[in-house]
Amino acid sequence: MVTELTKQNFNEIVKSDKPVLVDFWASWCGPCRMVSPIIDQIAEEYEGKITVGKVNVDDEAALATEFAIVSIPTIILFKDGKEVKKLVGAQSADDYADAIDAIL
Repeated sequence: MVTELTKQNFNEIVKSDKPVLVDFWASWCGPCRMVSPIIDQIAEEYEGKITVGKVNVDDEAALATEFAIVSIPTIILFKDGKEVKKLVGAQSADDYADAIDAIL
């Protein structure tokens, strides 16, 4: 399951005991639409192991600014509430899986 992240719930979710993958995206972004099914697939495959969330950068500009998002899609992996990996631009499912496996 993919959780919609907002300024209100972001810190609570990112500081969970499981690693968290956050997809920074926008509805008008073509590469974001290409990555979206991959993120959904990852959420299914890693259910129970990681938390997967999405931040709409148009709706949550403060979060995008806080994490210096200048290009989307940007995927950030968090562990113990800290950013451990940032992947900028559309990547393959294998690239995302490799990054996740490295922190599990």
